[in-house]
Amino acid sequence: MLLALVVPFAGKLGDVQQDRAVDYLPAGADSTQVAKIQDSLPGGETTELVLVYHRDGGLTAADRTTAEDQVREIGAAHELAATPEGIPSEDGATLMYPVATNAPGQDEEARAAFVKDVRATATGTDGLGVEVGGSGAIQFDAEEVYGSLGGPLFLTTVGVVALMLIVIYRSPFLLLIPLISAGMAEVLARAGAYGLNRLFDTPVTTQSASIMTVLVFGVGTDYALLLVARYREELRRVERPYDAMAAALRGCGPAVIASSGTVAVGLLSLLVADLNSSSGMGPLGALGVLCALLAMVTLLPALLLLFGRRVFWPLIPAYGSEPKARRSLFAAMGSSAGRYPYRALIGGAAVLGALALGVFAMPGTLKQEDSFTDKPESIAALETLGEAFPDRGSQPITVITPTGRAAVTLTTAERVPGVEAVARGRSADGWTELSVIASAKPESAAETRTIGELRSALDDSYVGGPSAQQIDLEKTHSRDTTLVIPLVLVLVLLILILLLRSLVAPLLLIAAVVAVWGASLGIGGLVFGPLFGFEGMDPGLPLLSFVFLVALGVDYGIFLMHRMREESLAGAEPGPAALSALRSTGAVIASAGLVLAATFGVLLNLPMVMLVQLGFVVAVGVLLDTFLVRTYLVTSASVALGRKVWWPGPLSKRAPVPVPDRPAEEPVPVP
Repeated sequence: MLLALVVPFAGKLGDVQQDRAVDYLPAGADSTQVAKIQDSLPGGETTELVLVYHRDGGLTAADRTTAEDQVREIGAAHELAATPEGIPSEDGATLMYPVATNAPGQDEEARAAFVKDVRATATGTDGLGVEVGGSGAIQFDAEEVYGSLGGPLFLTTVGVVALMLIVIYRSPFLLLIPLISAGMAEVLARAGAYGLNRLFDTPVTTQSASIMTVLVFGVGTDYALLLVARYREELRRVERPYDAMAAALRGCGPAVIASSGTVAVGLLSLLVADLNSSSGMGPLGALGVLCALLAMVTLLPALLLLFGRRVFWPLIPAYGSEPKARRSLFAAMGSSAGRYPYRALIGGAAVLGALALGVFAMPGTLKQEDSFTDKPESIAALETLGEAFPDRGSQPITVITPTGRAAVTLTTAERVPGVEAVARGRSADGWTELSVIASAKPESAAETRTIGELRSALDDSYVGGPSAQQIDLEKTHSRDTTLVIPLVLVLVLLILILLLRSLVAPLLLIAAVVAVWGASLGIGGLVFGPLFGFEGMDPGLPLLSFVFLVALGVDYGIFLMHRMREESLAGAEPGPAALSALRSTGAVIASAGLVLAATFGVLLNLPMVMLVQLGFVVAVGVLLDTFLVRTYLVTSASVALGRKVWWPGPLSKRAPVPVPDRPAEEPVPVP
């Protein structure tokens, strides 16, 4: 019934999804204020382009005539802010025409139509190269990339999850049921995201919607794997499937709920971030996780019960049967950690520490021109301008100043070191727009100094534009990282303390996931440049990867430690309890880890460097967490600590009682 009601709203999410520059900027930054005030000026938002004409060996007279004719045609067809004037390079091989219009304003379709028409008009022939760049073209190309992500991302994610389920279950029904449940959770999440936007004006970008889809399928499938494994275990002990499902929900329900709560709380911590894209991603990600939880504890059990034991065909678990006895990989690994806990603990920590050193090889901050995996026309134009005008800015710095002080601001700006020219623009509502051209090329150290000098000299004005936005993004990411990371750690720690009734065990899990985060970033530092060819690291990568790896990594710790606590409550000593928990849940956790890593791995196929880097670091981190940290570090630490792992809870003092015989859980096949 609920799904029937929300389906129409799920389809409307694309209508409120926006990828404007302001949707990815810091809420309180100068550059964001500039973008907002520009919207209120006559004509609204300015769309700025640069037409770049280039011929190796030098432009001919015919080339210049062609350029003038095409620019004149563009001016006749569109309402331009000023008559474009050509600026030649010193070597005579390049000619650029700055073109700006306020006509489209905030109308994304009109702005896109303007860029397309300019590109259709500005064409080269017989060796004359023509490229359309500028901030408006870069934004258009970015929106084109983002607009192409939705369908392919969804289909690829579904395909990857389906493939993983085929390998894990080898059953047609167990392939379809979790997939159907995750699909319904995705519908519910999209409808909820639309509701958040309408009710609370929560920003929805392609980036946040894409991450939400990955989380729904990845986390939802993880919960399905855990529940199905426990249900199969109970079917061997309980005759009626309904009673077996009730027992399975009682057994793994607290772990699943705590897990989803941990992920949701971790993601909601992003609400305190100043960056609009991060603060908007928090509630959407949390919504996706909670929708996945709802589907996996309601719809999934109902579908499983509908088919009864036959859902496991061809490997149907019979009542009273014993799982096939076999030496599992995780039993062998657990035995190794149990025999030599200190050796395993020190060795594993050394490996993670060594990998974390790769952070020092991380490339510098990612520039705007390097943010695409495939070079669009706007970036090619930017590179051509950089070569042709190495000592001149090719994109304006925008200054918004009170109209009453516009003349003083213009004079002051002209005197700032590094400023080549200042032009007065539009005025309205007490604000005036000034366009500043720096002598240095965009996003260079010299231009950064010029922007800093402008902000110091013009303390009553706002300084923005594309380069200023990049500076504000980097500063805000640093601020958000120092604020959000401690908050995530405290909130996740509190949830773990409540669940495990211990202080030592939660601290152990937190330390483990932080170590995984450092090692994953280190691996990224080692491969981003040499293997992927990336020229820089997105400044938001450390924060986002931390939130995802801590929240998702603690998931698997919860599954393992909760089962260990069950064994301890039944009377087992911590050492045997840890090894038994690993044997029981190791294969399930491994399967879940492989699915989650594969879903985040889908991001590696996307054309945005930021999403590729995030997908790589999270996928690698999940695999490290699954096969190294959970298997060796947490298990060996639990064996080494003994009862102290449950301190100061009652389990740290309780004497063991006889443990009733219970069949071991049938392991899930791991590819």
